[in-house]
Amino acid sequence: MKSLYDEKEASKFKTDLDLRVYTSRVLGRDASLVLHGGGNTSVKSRATNFFGESEEILYVKGSGWDLATIEAEGFAPVKMEMLLKMAELKELSDTDMVKYQRLAMTNPSAPNPSVEAILHAIIPFKFVDHTHTDAVVTITNTKDGEARIKELYGDKVLVIPYIMPGFVLAKLIYEMTRDVNWSELEGMVLMNHGLFTFSDDAKKSYEKTIELVDKAEKYLQMSGATLEVEKAASHVELLTLAKMRREVSNLKGKATISILNEGDLAIKFSKKNIENIATQGPLTPDHVIRTKRVPAILGDDYVTDLANYVKEYKKYFDDNKKDETLLNPAPNFAILKGKGSLSFGVNAKEANIIKDINNHTYEAILKAEKLGGYKALSASSIFEVEYWSLEQAKLQGGGSVPEFSGKVALVTGAASGIGLAIAKMLNKRGAAVVALDINPEVENIFSKIDAIGVKCDLTSSEDIQHAISCAVKSFGGIDIVVSNAGIFTPSQNLDVLSDENWQKSMDINLTSHQKLIKYTAPFLKLGVDACIIMVASKNFHAPGKGAAAYSVAKAGQTQLARIAALELGEYGVRVNTLHPHAVFDTAIWTEEVLKNRAKAYNMSVQEYKTNNVLKTDIKSDDVAELVCAMAGKAFAKTTGSQVAIDGGSDRTI
Repeated sequence: MKSLYDEKEASKFKTDLDLRVYTSRVLGRDASLVLHGGGNTSVKSRATNFFGESEEILYVKGSGWDLATIEAEGFAPVKMEMLLKMAELKELSDTDMVKYQRLAMTNPSAPNPSVEAILHAIIPFKFVDHTHTDAVVTITNTKDGEARIKELYGDKVLVIPYIMPGFVLAKLIYEMTRDVNWSELEGMVLMNHGLFTFSDDAKKSYEKTIELVDKAEKYLQMSGATLEVEKAASHVELLTLAKMRREVSNLKGKATISILNEGDLAIKFSKKNIENIATQGPLTPDHVIRTKRVPAILGDDYVTDLANYVKEYKKYFDDNKKDETLLNPAPNFAILKGKGSLSFGVNAKEANIIKDINNHTYEAILKAEKLGGYKALSASSIFEVEYWSLEQAKLQGGGSVPEFSGKVALVTGAASGIGLAIAKMLNKRGAAVVALDINPEVENIFSKIDAIGVKCDLTSSEDIQHAISCAVKSFGGIDIVVSNAGIFTPSQNLDVLSDENWQKSMDINLTSHQKLIKYTAPFLKLGVDACIIMVASKNFHAPGKGAAAYSVAKAGQTQLARIAALELGEYGVRVNTLHPHAVFDTAIWTEEVLKNRAKAYNMSVQEYKTNNVLKTDIKSDDVAELVCAMAGKAFAKTTGSQVAIDGGSDRTI
């Protein structure tokens, strides 16, 4: 492992806290050191209080912050005097620890201090770095892990037997180090937990972490605990993935994102003796609040396998409970025998975090097996952390759940105009979005964890099937289809209407919608409160001269939606249509076009834009709002309906 410390970059940071931010971010850049909010860092410094008095402050990473992106405000300022007095107490409950740590803060708006703040305080150095380094934790999770760690580091590193994080851990180290000469120590290894390093210099503390981890990595290599990952393919049926996702959603009682991990490492791991090596527990107990203790292991009879997992989880709970309340017993990830794994989350971010943790765990377990066997903490020790109120609190800070959380929406024509507004609004309201457009720019517009763009020619069956594959592998299934893509063909009266004009409109404005229904219907039948929303046109009700190709196609699209409502209703799939008109903030309505159209009607541009019963301007976001309503609870018991969004047209009213 190489140091990422950059003297030139570091020289820009002058204060203790600024340096703390810098080296924390450097640690956070390496996923083999910390993952998704894991680890914590601190710096001790002096500050002048409101009364002009100088006092020693511990700036410690706040709950909910990630080391890779932490800012100065992500560190909670806590009075050292209070923390050191707390360390001398014989007992301290978790609730009181959190309360008194918060009471000792000098900024009440700062985040809650890390549960290991007291431990950081008693380490008598300015900078303290705590990581969950893969290499060190891999070694500790073996049958003779403690002996190996002592062999590796000798007396330079203090080895702490596993104990619950928080006050009890701080108290144990406080007692163990009463007679220790801290200046002779290079760090501490917490068995099955992680590594601590410290120094009065930010760079030295960081580079001590790098040095000790590098030793651990070389130890693994010299011991033959290396890993070769061959290229592999999983070949999981898409409908099977959708069925599994539905079963897990049913068990969780809510829509759930399911991400397929068909990477080479995941497939290699899934081909091992997973009934043994995958069911011992997580790499570090911190992971349990994300992953649960063990995965479900799914074969061909995955329904029975999932039911058995729930039974086993309830037994695990009954065997270890005191006065805790049972959490949802459904799995948070699953191993697909010989085919990779799935991770489940309330949203794509959560599912991807679990996927990342899994990849690190798979590698660690396979390496530990080469050191004589992987050995995780006992089920009772893992249960303590899983049901620890302080750990659970980390998952409860998100406020209310967005309306479409856990749902998967596929939106066509999403690179611009109405489609772009719909895709963005569904995503903002919690849906994982797959945005389709023939314009390849859609891939750049939507390139987030929970919103992906797929170049797709909707007249091509192969392109549509590829897009569906992306949706199912990325998010588990399809719940919402917004069939929006369309074009305005040139205006031509019937006696001069070209075959090309007619056919192009039929292909894009009608047949593409039929193809989309054909290929998405099998997945919608397996979706959660699934629906199709057709974006048609006012031209269905009120066609105009010269618009035969467009108007007839839109009439066909509307009829197609009505038939789909009849055919898919028995599967609980709702199909509704909206008819927008005069949506002027789309790309086709340039300033010049608007001026010309307004002039043709002897109107100002504003008069032309509001030429409806309500005298209102219709925007793409207004259409998106109606789409969200149709996809949500307001239309939960409505199918086959048609709703105009045009401000009221005297031609259709």
